[in-house]
Amino acid sequence: MTASPLDLTFVADPTIAGVDEAGRGPLAGPVVAAAVILHPDHPIEGLRDSKKLSARRRERLAAEIRERALAFAVASASVEEIDRLNILRATLLAMTRAIEGLDPRPRHVRIDGNRAPRLDGMRVETVIGGDDQDPAIAAASILAKTVRDGLMLQYAEQFPAYGFERHMGYGTAVHMAALREHGPCEIHRRSFAPVARVIKGG
Repeated sequence: MTASPLDLTFVADPTIAGVDEAGRGPLAGPVVAAAVILHPDHPIEGLRDSKKLSARRRERLAAEIRERALAFAVASASVEEIDRLNILRATLLAMTRAIEGLDPRPRHVRIDGNRAPRLDGMRVETVIGGDDQDPAIAAASILAKTVRDGLMLQYAEQFPAYGFERHMGYGTAVHMAALREHGPCEIHRRSFAPVARVIKGG
């Protein structure tokens, strides 16, 4: 089933969902996961790892995925859940929520990376680099990224001192300078070491 995003001979399997996340690394905001079942009769050209696409191209593809996919679902784990569970467990929770939101329910789930949640009644497969190999995983990558970026733009308006619109919560120099000047806001992940150091005055 593994295919290049540019492989036009790829035929989507309506029993297989691709899953990916966005936002494991940032210091602020939720982690977002998406699950997508592509429609075998409605192929989508240009799917690939969302990080390798421009923001404008991601948004266009996200709209096409929502219109043409057989099924899709997007879910998240909150900052509070990240701090309570740790980022890995929160990511797997967000993935589980996205998969459970699919209708129809897939029989086989392919997940980007090397860790996967436990799911009853379906085959679970991890694919390292899957967001640039499997079109369904790539589609999930695009949905997760665009949804999370949209949330961070909303947070940028709510918390303008941190420049979230520029870095989406990642630990850039600009973000760290604002964090040291203003301290963490309610969407900062206090369990992450750079934020914890600021809280402790380090």
